Amino acid sequence: MDITPSTGQRKHAKCPNCNALERHRIQFLVVEKVLNNLNTSDMKMLHFAPEPFFKNYFSKRFGQYETADLNMKDVDHNVDLQRLPFDSGTYDFIFASHVLEHIPDDEKAISEIRRVLKPNGIAILPVPIVAEKTIEYSEPNPFETYHVRAPGIDYFDKYERMFSKVERYSSESLPEKYQLFVYENRSHWPTKEIPLRPAMLGEKHIDIVPVCYV
Repeated sequence: MDITPSTGQRKHAKCPNCNALERHRIQFLVVEKVLNNLNTSDMKMLHFAPEPFFKNYFSKRFGQYETADLNMKDVDHNVDLQRLPFDSGTYDFIFASHVLEHIPDDEKAISEIRRVLKPNGIAILPVPIVAEKTIEYSEPNPFETYHVRAPGIDYFDKYERMFSKVERYSSESLPEKYQLFVYENRSHWPTKEIPLRPAMLGEKHIDIVPVCYV
């Protein structure tokens, strides 16, 4: 069971075998599906805010693997996603999980990701879905690990304006045995600490992984 300051207790969150959370499991399944027929040994990848599990997985799979973050130590590039220093068409594959909800000018960041991808490049850019419709904040909220928005199911519409194709994989579209849903009571929102996040009905919520193609 996973416990976080903003969500409290989530049932069925952590795998008892590998300790992966719901988002890790669904993202792994999607990445495996997307990369299945690609020769990744000839591809160059950029990984934002690298998680230990995926860092190990990607570094072994890609011929050229680089990491980036605004503040993290032990990454190849300390960069602002809104102003990337890389040449256009540098990378074949970009992975940034639960990053864009922290970026003030996320549309600029998305356009920068699109710019530095090569022709036929791919970006996987999931965010936490915590609302039916995206809510923008006026300032980062420290009680939500400094999120600047509450992403909704409509958030990925932004990707469709910048990429030629966006495929959305949801918890409902992948094998049930992996338990890819988020079990969480979200009816108590908004709260004093999280005043702009709207309530969501039910306890079982889908996660979505968007795959963006240049």
